[in-house]
Amino acid sequence: MKHQARKRFGQNFLVDQGIIGAIIAAIAPHEGDTLVEIGPGLGALTLPLLRALPPGQLLHVIELDRDLAARLVKSHDGKRLRVHQADALQFDLLQLCAPGSKLRICGNLPYNISSPLLFHFLEFADHVIDQHFMLQKEVVDRMVAVPGNKDFGRLTVMLQVRYEMELLFDVPPESFEPPPRVDSAIVRMLPRPASLVPAELSERFARLVQSAFSQRRKMLRNTLRDYAAQLEEVGIEPTARAEEVSPALYVALARACAAAA
Repeated sequence: MKHQARKRFGQNFLVDQGIIGAIIAAIAPHEGDTLVEIGPGLGALTLPLLRALPPGQLLHVIELDRDLAARLVKSHDGKRLRVHQADALQFDLLQLCAPGSKLRICGNLPYNISSPLLFHFLEFADHVIDQHFMLQKEVVDRMVAVPGNKDFGRLTVMLQVRYEMELLFDVPPESFEPPPRVDSAIVRMLPRPASLVPAELSERFARLVQSAFSQRRKMLRNTLRDYAAQLEEVGIEPTARAEEVSPALYVALARACAAAA
């Protein structure tokens, strides 16, 4: 029986074989990987991933839709495919990480919850080798934006202090069934050896970035009026707007604010 895409799960199924091949080539599975696919759906990436993995290698998939999870269980050998019927937003990825190993994560993320998922995966960055995701192109543009670009925002800053990121290629709507109303793109995310934000500054940093972008058209002397001295101390012009300040300068500002507290 044909599975009907469910809007509440943000389901759009990838069907373009050329795009699928390009994604598998970008991921380049190899021996020893602990590979995790988020939202396998009908298995468009799952089957090629299994073929690309060395014999005996296990692939983990996390699928929220009970019907799709059951279909994957029935159609695959459990020795090579481990299906976790669960909400990826609540899933503890560390349970898949063997001692001394790290995860490689990939998938076509549901566009309606892509940002919450990206923030959730931040929690596991220390245990990840890389991440390859298909997302709405608008989101990927924000992820890889540079200061001064209109796409540069809170998501940009919060991700760039933890990852190096690259837009690999675009994916048109006709590559899916049903076609989404937006363009998509593939992004590669490589966790930095350590976050640019020390653990003791993480909460303060997050609050500063959120405040700075809360009214992005306003100058920082208005959105961060309580930190005028610290803005000057780290070399941020009070007349600058949030999207003009680099992630590194936001980290420096958090340090200065912590020292003045």
